[in-house]
Amino acid sequence: MHYQLSRRTMLRGLGASMALPWMESLRVWGDTHLDAKKASEAPTRMAILFSGCGYHRHEWWAKGESKEMELGKVLAPLIDYREKMVFIRGLYNAEALKGNIHSSQTGNLLSGAPLASGGRIKSGTSVDQLVAQRIGHRTKLPSLVLGCEKSSPGVHKDYSLLYSSHISWSSPTTPTPLEVYPALAFDQLFKNKAQAGDQSVLDALLSDAKDLRRNISRLDQQKLDEYLNSVREVEKRIESAGKRGEIQGWRPTLRKPDMPRPKDGYPQDIVEHMRLMSDILVLAFQTDTTRICTLKLNNDHGTLRFPHLGVDYMIHHLLSHSDTDDWLKVNQFFVEQMAYIARRLDGIQEGERTALDNTMLMLCSSMLTGAHDATQLPVVLLGGGGGRIKGSQNLNYLGKSDRQMCRLFLSMMDKMEVPLDTFGDATQPLDEV
Repeated sequence: MHYQLSRRTMLRGLGASMALPWMESLRVWGDTHLDAKKASEAPTRMAILFSGCGYHRHEWWAKGESKEMELGKVLAPLIDYREKMVFIRGLYNAEALKGNIHSSQTGNLLSGAPLASGGRIKSGTSVDQLVAQRIGHRTKLPSLVLGCEKSSPGVHKDYSLLYSSHISWSSPTTPTPLEVYPALAFDQLFKNKAQAGDQSVLDALLSDAKDLRRNISRLDQQKLDEYLNSVREVEKRIESAGKRGEIQGWRPTLRKPDMPRPKDGYPQDIVEHMRLMSDILVLAFQTDTTRICTLKLNNDHGTLRFPHLGVDYMIHHLLSHSDTDDWLKVNQFFVEQMAYIARRLDGIQEGERTALDNTMLMLCSSMLTGAHDATQLPVVLLGGGGGRIKGSQNLNYLGKSDRQMCRLFLSMMDKMEVPLDTFGDATQPLDEV
């Protein structure tokens, strides 16, 4: 038996609201301008992950196609997802070659726009924000912009370091505010402005959840329980991280801070920080709180260290100028974040497809290697884009005349129902994607 409830059914409590994951009992996703069949399908999402300074010179590669595709050591964490992978070689941004430094190569990564130098700030609206401006009204949050390393001030070789700290731009002169604290990112998803105090989101919604549970199928009851448990787990981990004094920061819902001001610098536990941000991204998609997310794992020209890998003697940026085994370890750590998100999304069933099948999950950097080689950009896609992207592809555009990175963005925007004739320096999408 199927219960016909509105997709926009939400759990509500004092100062909190929570969108629900796809359920067989909740057939409609709320896009009323679409026909009934389309509205019953889970939406397509777009997530862009970024790690700065490129990858190991000899280990970022793919050979062959289909499930027999061979992957270089950097991409080894993605081996189980070859059938849902598109590996792309040879795309680039012509404007990024003009400065030949980190800031000038990162500031227009998602727009292909010319960059202002001399300390001035001017780039272009990034692909994620352009899509958010067109379709973001359909969800609670137009987009989610996350990061694991705070923005860098100053100027480097005539280019503002804001360029190397932000990949998402709301306008040519406005980098999108970057949320680096997991608790505040979590609040964006679930808490309303009216909520006061430090009440658990699930505690606030418990009564409404019990009422809903009585009106959905047994399978959906199980799905609801699993989802609520995952939200509770993230809440507990954020609380634990705050008690350790690592990544919590102050909570705006309190009358006064409930912990001393964190020490200056970056999170002590980068492993937990990235995992929490990854889980928040998954929750945002699972609940249809947003369909667009960027996650900046670190800055280009960044200063993170990686003691959990035994690599604490050199910051990320300096390490990127080597081709050592330690650099490979760091590369794999970043790619493991993509693998984790893919695994989580692939475990969420949404009708006949999984959340990963309904997502375009992209990992990229602003240069191929730490030697500032931006003549070709490292790009790998996972997911089916709502059934519109063919997996097991190994695409090479090196040597071709029309290899603008913005052609890929035209393809992705089309799958997000934002078809454009031009974007950046591109006038046609990539037919293969």
